[in-house]
Amino acid sequence: MITQAIALYLLLLGFLFSSTESLRFDLQSGHTKCIAEDIKSNSMTVGNYHVQKHDENIPLPDSHKLTVRVTSSYGNSYHYAEHTESGQFAFTAAESGDYMACFWLSDHNPAITATVDFEWKTGVAAKDWGNVAKKGQIDVMELELKKLLDTVNSIHEEMFYLRDREDEMQELNRATNSKMFWLGFLSLFVCLSVAALQFWHLKTFFERKKLL
Repeated sequence: MITQAIALYLLLLGFLFSSTESLRFDLQSGHTKCIAEDIKSNSMTVGNYHVQKHDENIPLPDSHKLTVRVTSSYGNSYHYAEHTESGQFAFTAAESGDYMACFWLSDHNPAITATVDFEWKTGVAAKDWGNVAKKGQIDVMELELKKLLDTVNSIHEEMFYLRDREDEMQELNRATNSKMFWLGFLSLFVCLSVAALQFWHLKTFFERKKLL
């Protein structure tokens, strides 16, 4: 009973620290739709997309085919496809940050709208456990243990990642506070200098008019 509770707890944590984003959206011709996903370095990510067909027996017209690009926050390209109705990408993130998947539909007159299904998985959720089981010829219990091990490793890596992000934020806060201190000091100095200059100007004016 205790073992099952621990396993359930670890699986829940695994779902928290991994991500599966599945959505459907409409894309108008001549427009771009971008979706962002925060991925830490050395994490596996997998994406699948396709344009919905109203009739599977009728080929998709060229006007409904997409151009797709996946880039990192540093501008590095990880996937590019043009004039396609479906596709997939899979890579291990080399850098942490927001990764963007952008979909673009060619301009068309009259305007048209395509419906796109997109699924994006990261972390433990991105691993193809069906193929792992087939390749390894392992039973259900062993497969669950492998999932738990990967979940624990993912949680461990995520905790280090969050700690590094926290250190970065603290360093940013310290730098911001230091800049604000010097900015406040400079503002006070400027105000006092202007006040002193005005006082000197008024004193000189009154002395010239022989009012003092």
